[in-house]
Amino acid sequence: MKVCLIQFDIAWGDPQANCARLDTLLASAEKADLYVLPEMFTTGFATLPDATVEHEPSAGLAWMQRKAAGLNAAIAGSIALEIPDQAGNDLAPCVNRFYFVRPDGTYEQYDKRHLFGYGGEGERFRGGTERVVVKYMGVRFLLAVCYDLRFPVWLRNRDDYDAILLVASWPDVRRYAWDTLARARAIENACYVGAVNRVGSDPACEYNGGTALIGPYGETLAQVPDGQEGVILGEIDLSRLASYHHKFPVLEDADNFVLG
Repeated sequence: MKVCLIQFDIAWGDPQANCARLDTLLASAEKADLYVLPEMFTTGFATLPDATVEHEPSAGLAWMQRKAAGLNAAIAGSIALEIPDQAGNDLAPCVNRFYFVRPDGTYEQYDKRHLFGYGGEGERFRGGTERVVVKYMGVRFLLAVCYDLRFPVWLRNRDDYDAILLVASWPDVRRYAWDTLARARAIENACYVGAVNRVGSDPACEYNGGTALIGPYGETLAQVPDGQEGVILGEIDLSRLASYHHKFPVLEDADNFVLG
């Protein structure tokens, strides 16, 4: 499977501008089976429900459905979405929702489990409770968002996925952790990792990228240059992955975790 990872400078709180910029980048990209966008690609990393947060029905999701159809490929990325609680419960009204959209417009979704309390995300967002694995063109993808990267038990391969799709707005001040942990997750889980970050700045942080496709040995298969917008094309090779698992069946020796 050919996977295209897209690193770009997200305009703060401007979904129209961001979708227009992505239209240009996607038009310049090589043909792929799956295109992956950064975390909160329509608005930038928003922690409070205001003009930067989308409302249902999501215009960003509708754009993704149009692009998936036009490209005849899947497209994935997360959106900050306000979802008022209909039952009147005292719950945070927003989710950081990762959509995986197929060419026919159908989609699966994952709400970010680990909210970035240090940055205030947990104050008005609610975390997801379900781990989501999506199967597409024979490849099983575990969906993950940014801060999830720091929690290896949540991301542990139970022999139920082949690749992690990780979308993020990870600031440059913690870039070393990004590079190290993304490779660690690939190595310990004997899987591919498609790690997509942004560049540019928002009112709180600077970002310099680190978008890469990482192989099961922790090797970099493709990477966007730091500090600039760009697209890269890489391949997830299931036969190579199966051969690796056959020669070195590390997952068979893994611990069993019970998640609370």
